[in-house]
Amino acid sequence: MARTSDESRGPAAIAALERRIVGCERCPELRAYCAEVARVKRREYRDQTYWGKPVPAFGDFAARVAAVGLAPGAHGSNRTGRMFTGDASGVWLYRALYRAGFANQPEQRDRDDGMVLKDLLITAALRCAPPGNKPTPQQLKRCAPYLAAELAALSELRVVIGLGAIGTRAAVSALREAGYEFATPPVFAHLAESEAVRADPPARISLLASYHPSRQNTNTGVLTEAMLDAVFIRARHLLGKQG
Repeated sequence: MARTSDESRGPAAIAALERRIVGCERCPELRAYCAEVARVKRREYRDQTYWGKPVPAFGDFAARVAAVGLAPGAHGSNRTGRMFTGDASGVWLYRALYRAGFANQPEQRDRDDGMVLKDLLITAALRCAPPGNKPTPQQLKRCAPYLAAELAALSELRVVIGLGAIGTRAAVSALREAGYEFATPPVFAHLAESEAVRADPPARISLLASYHPSRQNTNTGVLTEAMLDAVFIRARHLLGKQG
């Protein structure tokens, strides 16, 4: 892969990329689905204006940590327009980020709730809400270049966290597309860790895997608050080791 140019890195490059993501039409079927959900609405949100478009990444555009989720929820991020905002997954994630010092507050509601992330960017494998929360392989493939471009543009990136199996696989593919190589094939398990290295320009990334904070996992005890906290505590530790 060609060396990343200075023009394609840094906060300004990411901001421009996110604007392109919001206007993306690579998956017409998903654009139609998101628009329909925004028109019909869920009864409890009938007085709200839904976002109904691809959801951009959220957080610090100069971050050293990137968290990669699955996709917006139909009545979560597709409604609020911000990653992991407006549904049960976001409740768990933002509280964990607050406890780890990555967020300025534990509670999330909408884009105007005052949430600020420091040193962390939240993104996803897919930017449009898929029916049944189940993206197709083709939809993930169409969206993959956005994640690769984001990770390549984060000039200070040191740690990538995959939230769930699909988020982790997408992170691995994006890092490889950005020129990184893994000494051993990454595996998906909670707190599984691997290292990716790039020769030109020289860089080293730690990849952490986490169970997704979905209602299915949190309601059944597959993922506990302590387990989720451990992921971000480990990320903090890795940042300290790398300086």
